[in-house]
Amino acid sequence: MSVLKSWAGGAVVLLALAGGLRAEVSVSQSNDPAARLGQSLVALFGQERSAIESLPEARLAAITRAPEASARKSKRGKTAQTPVIGYDEAWLAAQPAATGDAEFQCLAQALYFEARGESPAGQAAVGEVILNRVDNPAYPGTVCGVVHQGNSNGCQFSYVCDGRADRISEPQIYERVAKIARALLDGAPRALTEGATHFHTPAVNPDWSRRFARTTRIGAHIFYRAPLRTAMR
Repeated sequence: MSVLKSWAGGAVVLLALAGGLRAEVSVSQSNDPAARLGQSLVALFGQERSAIESLPEARLAAITRAPEASARKSKRGKTAQTPVIGYDEAWLAAQPAATGDAEFQCLAQALYFEARGESPAGQAAVGEVILNRVDNPAYPGTVCGVVHQGNSNGCQFSYVCDGRADRISEPQIYERVAKIARALLDGAPRALTEGATHFHTPAVNPDWSRRFARTTRIGAHIFYRAPLRTAMR
């Protein structure tokens, strides 16, 4: 929300309150500091009302309009809306074979072992969780660090320490998830999970799921966002 919109919205509320203050102040002309403050506020609100009423209608509409979707600049310098990926079969077929560095490999392997039975959207959702953790200072700042992170209960991602060899036995599926991993690392919008940093299957009910905000369910995974922490917590 823009500063102008916030100011305008606040001004409307304050002007509504000003009417009540004016009526209250007119009842009492005492030397009460609260009354003097009320008179000052009434004068201030009156000036703000006059300023707002003096604005052209087009200008007032412009500063109170809801913000538009975020945009990016194309290579030609023109502003273009960030596309939302459908993650369907047509999109997958249009993507070139994916390759990359160690970060790419860690993400592609995580999608393969954690979500190879899911739809493309379900696989991308797991990828969003991993990258959301990378961006969160509570987690390691790399994909490989997040994927291989452990805690007192074991590994964050079960396939890392399930005792089985991490062997790619279905190369065609790996090629598909690799395309999704490449798109996410290249900046594809994370529009599926609303900032989720956790997920689980319906077969389990972890303690943390009762404290976290559920954002969505895609396929066999339920996604959650950690609760916001304030300075008072």
